[in-house]
Amino acid sequence: MSQTAEAHAPRSRSLPAPRVLLEKATGLGLVAILGLWLVVQLVRTPERFAGALVEGVNVGAIYALIALGYTLVYGIIELINFSHGDLFMLSTVLGAFVVITVFGATSPTLGGFGVLALGLVVTMTLAATVNVAAERLAYRRLRKAPKLAPLITAVGLSFVYQWGGVRTNGSGQKTWDSLLGDSGFTVAGISVPWSMVLVTGVTIPLLMLMMWIVQNTRQGKAMRATAQDQDAARLMGIDVDRTIAFTFAVGGALAGAAGVLYLQTVENTRWDAGFRLGLYAFTAAVLGGIGRLDGAVLGGFLIGIIQNLNDSGMLPFGQKWSQTVVFTILIMLMVFRPEGLLGRPTTEKV
Repeated sequence: MSQTAEAHAPRSRSLPAPRVLLEKATGLGLVAILGLWLVVQLVRTPERFAGALVEGVNVGAIYALIALGYTLVYGIIELINFSHGDLFMLSTVLGAFVVITVFGATSPTLGGFGVLALGLVVTMTLAATVNVAAERLAYRRLRKAPKLAPLITAVGLSFVYQWGGVRTNGSGQKTWDSLLGDSGFTVAGISVPWSMVLVTGVTIPLLMLMMWIVQNTRQGKAMRATAQDQDAARLMGIDVDRTIAFTFAVGGALAGAAGVLYLQTVENTRWDAGFRLGLYAFTAAVLGGIGRLDGAVLGGFLIGIIQNLNDSGMLPFGQKWSQTVVFTILIMLMVFRPEGLLGRPTTEKV
């Protein structure tokens, strides 16, 4: 059969619609205004600006650890595990019990850091165990159910964890003495707390280890294969149930590490801390691109920096509007780039 000239003619690339161009221009304009404002603040008060950045990195590292748990589970089974934030809360309580109540480690001695390392291992292990038990007893049974069922189950588990927090920590806030306290050192007039050195010194190796496991190990390849197609992974001999359980274990361990580091930074525990921190971490995962490890890390640091820039007066909104600022940025990103900063556009299979 002969083909028409139209079939051989090159397809012309369609121009973006005026509405799309307007949306992109609006988004770029808002980003430019925000960037210009921050540059002005940097020139006016460089030390204050740098101090806010330092504190933002400190908090952002904890957000990144929690966000990795969200993005790991979502990347494997597309479940938004809303109980993850309250598992982090339980980890703060457990970390305080092991490090301070049992061993009384409240001073920066060699023994104190040894106890802190022990507390990290114990808390990460128990948090991983709790997360695996939740997957085995609840989520695994609902794997073939409509997606609303495991989502509601996650919310229910969140309330169970909160009940555990009230029973172990009480209904009020508890204040604890950390190893490092408020001490630190000064670099070029910028105060750097030792707690930031501790947090980043633990967080960065954990993040690098996590990425190495996913990218270079046999278990990591099984995780990526399971995330792409569970049925095909089974045909290739991969134990899908064990792979998903391993993912929950790793996510729980990261939440446990974040709980201990949060305790050393903030020096208090609350039964409802997981709700707020969990929302921030989930926002970080979505901001960076849900399902991407590097996106969760990037989103965590960005949320921490934005929050502290606002709290320190670098943004013109005031501390009481910090949550509004964070979630407004998220809404704007979802409008202009729904896949997140590092995510890729995907099409839904029908």
